[in-house]
Order: sequence, then structure tokens, then C-alpha cells
Amino acid sequence: MEIRKIQGAIEAILFASGEPVPEARLAEVLSLDRETAKKLLTLLMDRYNKPSSGIHIVKLGDSYQMCTGPQYAEEVRSALEIRRNTPLSQAAMEVLAIVAYNQPVTKAFVDQVRGVDCGSVMATLTAKGLVEERGRLELPGRPLLYGTTENFLRCLHISSLDELPPLPTETDGSAEEPAQDEA
Repeated sequence: MEIRKIQGAIEAILFASGEPVPEARLAEVLSLDRETAKKLLTLLMDRYNKPSSGIHIVKLGDSYQMCTGPQYAEEVRSALEIRRNTPLSQAAMEVLAIVAYNQPVTKAFVDQVRGVDCGSVMATLTAKGLVEERGRLELPGRPLLYGTTENFLRCLHISSLDELPPLPTETDGSAEEPAQDEA
């Protein structure tokens, strides 16, 4: 199959899916090696991901998804009568950060870090599709493990957790001692 037809097939698959499609699955379906599939996906991303384009292709881990350009979010919401999501509370942002930087984690771990019960916040983040269950811990009671989702990556406009900013250390300024004058 020629390159333009393969790229057309990739576009059709991404458009029809509506969900992230793993790079390996695209390569398998189109009888390509993964490196070729990755190069073709990169070329498509370069073509679509321009400031004036209404359609973008985003990389989420090892998967790709076609979505609307962020600069047209208001027009899409208006045309489709989509209710704007309410912003996350400070507590939800804290819980999300704990999960993102320490995953997979139990609710008990999040509760311990924050010092309060986070059950309702975890339920809200799960309902919004930002956090998901990732299995169970092999301890008595087998507590649930939680981690972030591809939707979390999409909302932050990042393709992997490696792109999260590093956590501040105690020597980054929060625990600095004031300079003393020498006498």
C-alpha cells in the first residue's frame, strides 16, 4: 500500500475510534513495523497539529487519538451544547497530584499524605475519568490501587507522566534558612 493510502487508513481509524489507539495495534492492522507506523504518525501529527487546524492528533503514552484543536473548545462546546466542566477543587488537585506522582496508590496512602479522608474526592476524580482502579494490593483486605488515566494526560496536554514537572525538594526554597550577616 502506498504511503498516502496508509496515512488515510490511519486517519480513518483514529477518527472512527474516538478513543486512543495503541501504536502497536495500528502497525498490526496495517501490516507495518512499529518504527514505520511511528514515523507515519509523526508525519500526520505534523500535518494536523498546526495553530489553525481544527483537528489535532495527540500522543497519549504509546497510543494516538484524533481530537479537536484546543483553540476551538468554546465553539465546539457551544455547537454541541456541552456544559463546561467545573474546575477541580484544591482538595481534588492535591489528591490528583499525589496519585500522579506516586501511582499506583491506595486510598489509605492518599488519606495518610493529606491527613483527611479522601473517599469522596477519589470518587469524583474517578467519575471525571482522571483516576481509575489499577488492581488490588497483595495485602490483607486487598485494597484497591489507583492511577491516572489517558484522559488525565489529555487534560494536561502531555503524552506521558515523564513530562510532569519534578517535585520540589526541601532545598528549593521552602526550607531555606535566612542569610545571616557576618560580624
